[in-house]
Amino acid sequence: MIEFHQLSKCYGRIEALKQVSFKVPKGTVFGILGPNGSGKTTMLGILMDVLKPNSGHCSLDGAPIGPDQRRLMGALLETPNFYHYLSAQDNLRIAAEIKQRGKEDIDRVLHQVGLYHRKDTPFSTYSLGMKQRLAIASALLGDPDILVLDEPTNGLDPVGIAEIRDLIKSLSSAGKTILLASHLLDEVERVCDHVAILKYGSLLASGAVSSILPKGALIELSSDQHEMLADALYRYNGLIKLENQLDHFLMHMDTDQVNLSDINRFCFEKGIVLSQLNLCKKSLEKTFLELTH
Repeated sequence: MIEFHQLSKCYGRIEALKQVSFKVPKGTVFGILGPNGSGKTTMLGILMDVLKPNSGHCSLDGAPIGPDQRRLMGALLETPNFYHYLSAQDNLRIAAEIKQRGKEDIDRVLHQVGLYHRKDTPFSTYSLGMKQRLAIASALLGDPDILVLDEPTNGLDPVGIAEIRDLIKSLSSAGKTILLASHLLDEVERVCDHVAILKYGSLLASGAVSSILPKGALIELSSDQHEMLADALYRYNGLIKLENQLDHFLMHMDTDQVNLSDINRFCFEKGIVLSQLNLCKKSLEKTFLELTH
C-alpha cells in the first residue's frame, strides 16, 4: 500500500536517512523500530509532507503522495497539543475545523478510544494515557485508512502503555493500516506483524516479524553438573551455538522442530540430571541488539 523509494534526508552534514526503501502492506501494523536518532520521525515527517527529502519519494498505491493521498492518513507526530481548559469534545471540534473534515465523527472516535464518558471533562484533568488516546481520536477524524503514530507510548506508565497497545490492536482489527514508530522493542513485538529496523538513517532489515526473528529453536537448560553438561551439549546433534550464562546454558539449534524429551534423555544417558529445561521464545529484542550491535 505504502512504499518508501530510496529516501534520503540531510540536516547539514548529518545524514538522517540514507536511501531507505521498503513497502508497507495494506492492513498491517508496521513497526518502524530504531534507537533515538535513527531517522524514524524524519521518515514519518516526509510521509506526511511535513518534511521534504533530499532525494527519493513516498507513494501510496503506486501514486506519489499528494493532498488527495494525505486525506487518507491520520497522524500523531508529536506530543498531544490541545487546549487544557477545553473538553475533549471541544478540542476535537477545533481539530475537525482545522482539518476541514470529521465534525460528524467526534462522538464515534471518542467511543473508539474509550473517552466518550469523559467527553465534557477538561483536557487538563486527563492522565497521560488519556491524552494520548485523545490525540489518536483526533487522528481518526475523517475515518482515514492509514494511521501514522510516532512514539505513541512515549512517557506513559505501564497502564497507559497497555491502553494504547489495546487501542492499536482494536484499530488494526477494524481494518486500519498502522505505521508505528518506536524505540520500545517489547511494544513493537506485541502489536506489530511487520517491522523495519533503522540505525543512524540506514535500513538494517525489513519484513514480517516472523521473518526477522532468528531461525531455529532456542533452548534454556541447567544442571548442578555444569562442566559435564557443557561437554555433553557441544556434542548434541543440530547445535549451532552454545551460550554459557554462568548458571545456565542457551542452546541455539538449526531447526524449530526440537523435542525437549530427546534432550533430557540425551543428558540423562550421559549421567547428567537437568534442573531446568525450557523452550525459549525467540526475541525481537535479541535480534535488534544483534543487528544494531
